[in-house]
Amino acid sequence: MLCGTAPADARTKKSPSESAIESSLPVTAPQVRFFTINAVLAKHDGLRRSASGPVEMASTGPASPSAVASDAPALPAIPTPTDEPFGLMTFRAPEGVLWTKWRGVEAAMDVDAGSVGRCNRDDARCSPSERRFVALMRSAREAGDARTRAELVNRAVNDAVRYVTDYQQHGVADRWTSPLQTLRSGIGDCEDYAIAKYALLRAAGADEADLKLVLVRDLAVRQDHAVLAVRLDGRWLVLDNRRASLLDGRDLQSFMPLFAIDHRGVSLFAAPYAARPHHESESDMAPAADAGTAAASSALPLQL
Repeated sequence: MLCGTAPADARTKKSPSESAIESSLPVTAPQVRFFTINAVLAKHDGLRRSASGPVEMASTGPASPSAVASDAPALPAIPTPTDEPFGLMTFRAPEGVLWTKWRGVEAAMDVDAGSVGRCNRDDARCSPSERRFVALMRSAREAGDARTRAELVNRAVNDAVRYVTDYQQHGVADRWTSPLQTLRSGIGDCEDYAIAKYALLRAAGADEADLKLVLVRDLAVRQDHAVLAVRLDGRWLVLDNRRASLLDGRDLQSFMPLFAIDHRGVSLFAAPYAARPHHESESDMAPAADAGTAAASSALPLQL
């Protein structure tokens, strides 16, 4: 039913004589008003735009670039690819569960940093987890180059932590823990590995702009996953708790990127949202009505 029309059974029926009279009346063309976009803009913003110049008409047919005229301001071109993991643009994610978790972890890492600093100055004040963190940090600082440092941290954290699910460790679907807590317990899930590596590389001198915690959907195993991305010589590589070596684009074809998290906060990868599954970290603290997951879709080829 169109807007402004009544249903068919609610319309008044006309008599045969009325119909005959209407059919004999002349048909009058509707009044048509023409206007230019400049005139509309002048009324809208109060500017005195001239409407006496040549009028540019829109066309439904093909036109050459030189035949297209516009008074819209030129916009800067979007660089392709972007300087982000997977070559995708990112934008600030709405406030929600992931922001809450990341802010909590950042606060815990600040507390850890104070403890690590005291331990680094005085070994007698070290707890076992602090002593282990300081030893790894010093080894990473002494590494020959940035790649060697990243490889060392990746292997060391993978060896120091045994994988368990958050249900097994905490009895909840998803909980993020601080680096010292992870080293203290010696167990954790993929987010815990990635957070510990993030903190260690920062403490070893890596620029915070070159580190991102990345949440993905691994379509090969149909599971949510978290890794740490590190930028080395202008290229993003991945530290994964399932691999001792650093991963590049060839190894990541099954990853659908969802979120990038760093010192600036939580960002969404600019991918079609309707086709993007929700990461488990988004929903474990959400109300039951919002906790459903979207259907997974096929992944596009991605480069890191």
